[in-house]
Amino acid sequence: MNTKDLHQQLADYLDYKLALNFSPATCDSTRRNCRAFFRWLAAHCEVTTSDRLRKEQLERWQKHMAAHQTKKGTPLKAKSINKSVECVRDFLKYLVFHGHVPQTLLDALQYVKEPKTLPGSVLTHAEVRKLLRRMDTTTPEGHRDRAMLELLYSSGIRVGELLGLDVEDINLAHAAATVTGKGKKDRVVPIGRTALRYVESYIVAVRPFLMVERTERALFLHRGKRVRYQRLLRTIHAAAARVGIDKQVSPHTFRRSCTTELIRSGANMYHVKELLGHESLATLKHYAKLTILDLKETHAKCHPREREDRR
Repeated sequence: MNTKDLHQQLADYLDYKLALNFSPATCDSTRRNCRAFFRWLAAHCEVTTSDRLRKEQLERWQKHMAAHQTKKGTPLKAKSINKSVECVRDFLKYLVFHGHVPQTLLDALQYVKEPKTLPGSVLTHAEVRKLLRRMDTTTPEGHRDRAMLELLYSSGIRVGELLGLDVEDINLAHAAATVTGKGKKDRVVPIGRTALRYVESYIVAVRPFLMVERTERALFLHRGKRVRYQRLLRTIHAAAARVGIDKQVSPHTFRRSCTTELIRSGANMYHVKELLGHESLATLKHYAKLTILDLKETHAKCHPREREDRR
């Protein structure tokens, strides 16, 4: 007879995922989404153990997710809802496997149809250049922040890949970085000239002042430890506000902006896929739409018939 509550079973499930070599980031996402589900169950259904789970409760939770609004008063994005559903479904599959809940519970949760949209917030090259040039690099922390954002924009790496870099992952002689992507797969990405200049000066002249222990191998440091996501996010928000950018800017914005510039400049899609660490070209289909928008804009400006119609 199972005597564990949902939180204890989740802990067992996360240990199982770690044993299967799932990344800590994946496990953290699962933990956050499942705990939010547990809080809703306890508050609205007074359910804290898996033996009391019912399809009706799961259906109610999915309706709650569809009607839920963020702090800004906007509905949750379909992608966010699907992430929560995915995490809860995977946890339920684990419970089914161990005989704690029936298979039919899985049928109660369905993925939401995601609209086909263009990529989210993207900065133009002029906006990125303005943002970076206004950063204060006269302090060790400021120089570190500039190096981080230059590397994000130059190589299009994920924020987790950036923050996971160690000193030995940077090859200054070959202007390249070895990053560990999803599924713990390593790949080598190039570092552009400007980014390389900032990263090199950071490693040689700045990082030693941020070190506390000589054994620390993390590349980007704050108070002697690896820089955390929230600190980088605050840095980016402050930098964007400083130059009057009213778009919603995040670390991922730099990855999108890098990708957009490469595709608009005619880069080989296969090479872009390899740079970003995507499994297939299908992931880039939204970016490909941007070239169509550029073509339409050029057509409207340059075609003689279009010019006649504006007269």
